[in-house]
Amino acid sequence: MTESTTNREAMDLFSERISLARAVGQKLKAAGWLLAAAESCTGGGVAAVLTEIPGSSEWFAGGLVTYSNDWKKRLLGVREETLASHGAVSQETVAEMLTGLLKKHKVQAALAVSGIAGPGGAVPGKPVGTVFMGVACKGKTHIQCCLFPGNRVAVREQSVGMTLRMLLQLLEEKEKNIDSL
Repeated sequence: MTESTTNREAMDLFSERISLARAVGQKLKAAGWLLAAAESCTGGGVAAVLTEIPGSSEWFAGGLVTYSNDWKKRLLGVREETLASHGAVSQETVAEMLTGLLKKHKVQAALAVSGIAGPGGAVPGKPVGTVFMGVACKGKTHIQCCLFPGNRVAVREQSVGMTLRMLLQLLEEKEKNIDSL
C-alpha cells in the first residue's frame, strides 16, 4: 500500500486476505490439520489475519514472531551456520524455520516469512522488499522469494497476502493428491 491508497483499496485488500484465510481454514479443518506460523518481517500479520476467522482455534495452533536471529535459533532451531552463511533473509533460513515449526510444535502445516521490509536493512543482493515465504505440509514444502515494491507497510501487506495464497495453493495440491488415491 502506498500513502495514496484509499480506504476502499484498503478494504478490498483486507477482504481479499480474509477470503484467503477463510479458504485456508476450511481446507485445514477438512483435513484435520493444525497450522503454525513463524513470522519475522510481517510481525504477526499472517497470524492476525488467520485469527480474524471465527473458530480459527480449530485449525490454527499459533504463531511465533521470531524477529531476532536469537529467537529463530532458540524457538525454531535455525542453525547459527545457516544464519552466518546465508543470512536471516534466505531460502535456507525459511526452510529451517518451517522444519522447526513442524518438529518442535507437532503441527501438520506450517508457514514462515523472513524479509527486509525497510526502509533500512538492505544488503548487497537483497534490497528492501526482498521477502522469502515458505509453506509446508505433510512432506511437501514450497519456498518463494519475492521483491515487493513500496514502503514498509506495502511490503508487509504484500508478504501476508502472498503467504496466504501460497498456503492455499499447497493445501489444494495436497487435497487433489488425497482425492486421487
